[in-house]
Amino acid sequence: MMSWYVSNAVVIEATMTTLLLALSIQLPLRVGVFSFAGVGCFGIGGYTAAIAMTRFEMGTWPAIFMGTILAGIACYLLGLVVQKLTGLYLAMATVAFTLIVSVIATNGGQFTGGASGIFGALGSLSNWHVFVILAAVIVVLAFSELGPLGRKIDTVREDPELAASLGINVAKYRQLTFLASGLIGGLAGSVTTLLRSTITPAEVNFHLIVTALTVIIIGGFGSWLGALIGAVFVTWLPTFVQGVAEWEPLIYGALVALAAIFLPGGVLGFIKEMIHKARTKRRATPPPSGGTSIVVESEPDAPEPSEAKPVPSSGGSL
Repeated sequence: MMSWYVSNAVVIEATMTTLLLALSIQLPLRVGVFSFAGVGCFGIGGYTAAIAMTRFEMGTWPAIFMGTILAGIACYLLGLVVQKLTGLYLAMATVAFTLIVSVIATNGGQFTGGASGIFGALGSLSNWHVFVILAAVIVVLAFSELGPLGRKIDTVREDPELAASLGINVAKYRQLTFLASGLIGGLAGSVTTLLRSTITPAEVNFHLIVTALTVIIIGGFGSWLGALIGAVFVTWLPTFVQGVAEWEPLIYGALVALAAIFLPGGVLGFIKEMIHKARTKRRATPPPSGGTSIVVESEPDAPEPSEAKPVPSSGGSL
């Protein structure tokens, strides 16, 4: 077991960081917000953590904290600016935000390292640290999927007008979603950068949006578990197609297309549907014909009104 872990430590690390990035996109989609700002916050968090370590000689955890908080604030302010946008317009605005982050990093001069990026920001992180961070994020997201809070979020996504009529502040939920998405995206960027010790503008680009969407489409956007399934699939697939590496983009594209057509709810949605069908079938299955039947005798019917016996009078007159 330990030898397997050592030989696959890099892939396990990539799985966890990819899952963190995907969660920053999956959370807004759960609330019905088509926001990809989490990818831009990935860049903000990564650059902030790298600058904090290389320029200001901060430690690992203060650098991660700075990157996470700054990304969360930036995403929350973005949510205030674009709060009146919905659907495709909101999605394009958040894609533009990600591209702007990449352009600023490219033209940031010595402060951001320009097109070459920043090197040497190696933090004292291990895969166990990343696992604990990821577990904490998942616990919080899992809590948001349960109970009254989960039902409110589902209502905001499915029918905002109904949610508003029930007294749910839809605008507040969406603004808090931007904040949470920014925090998770900034955390993912900070951790990834300090693990790899480098970040460049090329890493904060449209391809990260495609990666996050691939994870969510394949796994399912309804729960963090779907993002986990998608992250495992996307990260580990290259290890199984090494012999046909030149066909890897085609394989990815075909799988995403097939998932979108035949698994609209992702792998997790398909599994839930199969479980639901199995339970429904089990409940609807009649008892075996050769089995012993149980006859329950019912109480005798009450007499008809015409057959009812007269009640003795108590002496009063009608």
